Amino acid sequence: MNILSIKNLKKWRHAAVLLRIPFSVYLMPVFWFALLPIQPHEATWIGVIGVFIVVHLFLYPASNGYNSYCDKDEGPIGGLEKPPPANGQLWFLSSAFDLIALILGFWINWIFGIGILVFTLVSKAYSWPKIRLKKYPIIAALTVSAFQGFIAYFTIQSGFTGEIGTSTHNLLLAICSSVFLAGSYPLTQLYQHKEDAQRGDVSLSMLLGVEGTFRFSALMFSLGALLLFIGLWMWGVWYVFPVFLVTTTPVTILFVRWWKACSQDPIHAGFAQAMRMNKVSSICMSLAFIAIREILIFWK
Repeated sequence: MNILSIKNLKKWRHAAVLLRIPFSVYLMPVFWFALLPIQPHEATWIGVIGVFIVVHLFLYPASNGYNSYCDKDEGPIGGLEKPPPANGQLWFLSSAFDLIALILGFWINWIFGIGILVFTLVSKAYSWPKIRLKKYPIIAALTVSAFQGFIAYFTIQSGFTGEIGTSTHNLLLAICSSVFLAGSYPLTQLYQHKEDAQRGDVSLSMLLGVEGTFRFSALMFSLGALLLFIGLWMWGVWYVFPVFLVTTTPVTILFVRWWKACSQDPIHAGFAQAMRMNKVSSICMSLAFIAIREILIFWK
């Protein structure tokens, strides 16, 4: 009876909100990027949907939930301007999502399952107070960039093919995904400087400052675009690179405008602006990789 009380139902609802499933979907550019080199016969729509569900509806939300459980955020966090209080139900729910992701991952194939397991363990080390990689700016940035980029790229691909593609151009594209993540990561920390400082964490964005964050991100985005071109050139499909440039033009325009506004007054480095940047870049980059894949399928 106590489990079904209104008070407990409210706690479970708060826990579900803190999984931040909609925010997890904003990480989908890596998913579509990883799908890009996969041959059509290797990735059926059922397989694509299955891998997407495991990664974006279970793995990432579980990581989000555990992070919120450890941080006990009171201010804005990714996807939530006013997060509800973290509670014990959140720990159980995020653990259940971890378990489901692992079971489904190993059911799809063992390489994909191992990738899910490694990602889960690292995400715990990122937030767990006894290790808390998150409080070390350089280590945290490298961890997020590597595991949400390079490792996620190969993990997702293994879900489609059951193996890890080691061709030179595929390795370069995987590195490219990490570089793009390195560029976006500190932008998501701009509005959290005060709360991070209160917890004793030093984020990369705090280390760089507002202006330094934009300079660093611009450098990483430029380097990522260069690596993307080289990877496509080594793959022999360099001619689709303009599709990426055109499709991500809104991202470039928004980034430059936001940078200019923050240079004039740091008050513009807020939650709403960061989330708008996140949404636009996620949608545009996903559309870019989907369009490039469709063009390559049609062209060949």
